[in-house]
Amino acid sequence: INIFRPLPPQEDEYDPEEDDPVLETAWPHLQVVYEFLLRFVMSKEVPSKTAKRKGVIDQKFCLRLIHMFDSEDPRERDYLKTILHRVYGKFMSHRQFIRTQIGYTFQRFVYETQRHNGISELLEILGSIINGFVLPLKEEHQSFLRTSLIPLHKPKMVALYHQQLNYCIVQYTDKDRSTCVPIMNGLYKYWPWTHSSKQVMFLNEVEEILDSVVPDFVEEMRPALLRILNKSIKSEHFQVVERTLYLWNNNHIVTHCFANDQAKYVLPAIFSPLKRKLKEHWNPTVMNLADEVAHLYRIVDGSLWKQLESTHKLRNETKLRIAQRRKHIWTKLKSGVPPSKLDFENNLLVKDPSTDGDYTDEEDMMYHGSTDTLQNFQNPMDTS
Repeated sequence: INIFRPLPPQEDEYDPEEDDPVLETAWPHLQVVYEFLLRFVMSKEVPSKTAKRKGVIDQKFCLRLIHMFDSEDPRERDYLKTILHRVYGKFMSHRQFIRTQIGYTFQRFVYETQRHNGISELLEILGSIINGFVLPLKEEHQSFLRTSLIPLHKPKMVALYHQQLNYCIVQYTDKDRSTCVPIMNGLYKYWPWTHSSKQVMFLNEVEEILDSVVPDFVEEMRPALLRILNKSIKSEHFQVVERTLYLWNNNHIVTHCFANDQAKYVLPAIFSPLKRKLKEHWNPTVMNLADEVAHLYRIVDGSLWKQLESTHKLRNETKLRIAQRRKHIWTKLKSGVPPSKLDFENNLLVKDPSTDGDYTDEEDMMYHGSTDTLQNFQNPMDTS
């Protein structure tokens, strides 16, 4: 009666990243109740079977406890976190129910409300729960990862709880290396391409995942990983490019994911954006990192590097010829020459010369028949 109460509605303009939380005015009274409940749960004089049988701590109690995590007062959420964790450890028959309800809370947050104050606290509890999973992982635990944890990368306020979410993800990869595959595909699906600071945050998570990966699962996660690397190195934000290139400073990642047998897949994916950053980028740190990566691949597979370099040169020459021809055609059109007297051949893409002849790598492949390995890439989430 004292703890389980309707929470006040949040204001529509409330921003948890900017605004201070609304503290509970009745906290002096609530703190006494929470302290009593915590000591009751921790007491060795209260057998779990007796408390469950008398209906004191049953599933309804656990559900209402989880609902209270949406309180704006961080002091209350801290007590709730400790109490729920103690209940989970003491009442084994409630464990599956608690995990299920936490999963439902995450799903409602991701797909319905997009607002919840206690996600980070629930993830902290979950981190210690995952640490206690036995191997091999049950299908229930793998399903929880796919349906509840990975989608938490989607909401706009992911930065508020990403540290706790990352810890849970790493716990899964440490328990079972095969979970790296759905996690990497999920990261690519929810990647924040238009938000540079979140991209850096996600790249930190990618490094921790790759740091625990084994060669057996690199092939399965390769399509999503190469797409992430290619687009991140292409980024116009220097911090995103810098953080991406820093991945090559990790010896474990280079050995198992980027070099040796993987070089023939990774290098074609990053070659074009890497060359551009190497020659044109304004930031000296980015240029130095790009030079180190290029030097690595010249040593690892010099013949592949030369082949890609000649292909890259040929592509640039082709782009230049098309840009010149397009400019010539537009000049003729503007001078009054009828289109019927102009020669449009070889599937020439006619654009206004103000576009400066810029194509994406995909357009290059489409119009010039590039043999770059990038043309074989497939979005791992496009399985329809």
